[in-house]
Amino acid sequence: MPNIVTPRLQYNSTAVRPRWGDLPQGIRQLISRHLGGAVDAEPSAGSGFTSGFAAVAHGISGTQFIKAVNGAENTVIANCYRREALINRALPAEVPAPRLQWIEEQDDWVVLGFDAVDGGRMPAEPWQPNELDATLNAYATAAEALAAPSVQLLELGLKPVDAEGDFTDWRDLQAGRTRPELLPAWVPLRLTPQLAELESQWRKATAGTAVLHHDLRQDNVLIDTSDAAWICDWNWPCLGASWFDLVLLLATAFADGHDATTLFAAHPTAHGVADEQLDAALAALSGFFLVSGAKPPADWSPHIRQHQTWCGEVTLRWLADRRSWTF
Repeated sequence: MPNIVTPRLQYNSTAVRPRWGDLPQGIRQLISRHLGGAVDAEPSAGSGFTSGFAAVAHGISGTQFIKAVNGAENTVIANCYRREALINRALPAEVPAPRLQWIEEQDDWVVLGFDAVDGGRMPAEPWQPNELDATLNAYATAAEALAAPSVQLLELGLKPVDAEGDFTDWRDLQAGRTRPELLPAWVPLRLTPQLAELESQWRKATAGTAVLHHDLRQDNVLIDTSDAAWICDWNWPCLGASWFDLVLLLATAFADGHDATTLFAAHPTAHGVADEQLDAALAALSGFFLVSGAKPPADWSPHIRQHQTWCGEVTLRWLADRRSWTF
């Protein structure tokens, strides 16, 4: 198992969320109407990095997973919820994702009700082989269904993965635009030229027209009672090479001692992908996460910087293993 210096978060306790009783009475009544009467809400989900309400709720007419946020106080999250609702309804039926049943807005609040995953639980940490396999299988199914975007998804304005900007963090470091002392002391600065060169290839390496989840993390997966995996939180879909979604996911598996390179090569989305393509993606993600993790603490998410630094380290360690670099 690789020596990871950055402490790993407990991903089932990264979020700071309101409880059922913290919701305004009118919002609780709104949810109760959708669930057929009195609601028995489970504790708020501990995973994630946002402050919206998120919990399984039981009612006379069934069980749903409820998300709710005050849009006047959290405009960004409210817009993400609206976007998620549009994306979810446009996903092909074959995609293993909990389906949206309703969305309603009231008193500045945005409230969503999804199908609850039967016995849904986040995969264990560290990754267990059966749950990792289930997740990789679920993504293979999703990727096949999303290999060519539907008209419905395209009408939502999905953009290429590089539309929001470039990954330039290693190149900025090499050019002196980023101060090296901002990064953790263990970062191998002597490898900056090689990392910058790989990073410069990421656009070409990851180009494609498939629909990506673009946030495929352990805490965005649920395992049901039959040990099948469901992929949640479709907030950030974009267009690119299907295999790009696997990079961070398998980097976390590498951190837990799994043979990430073999798992990647065996996945249907990775057929024909050259070593240099995967390495370019790892370089780009490692620089992005390490520089992001060095930013000042975020008042909206107390654990996000540690998460980013850990993601930066695991992607860099996997890349180093592949390239036989030592540090």
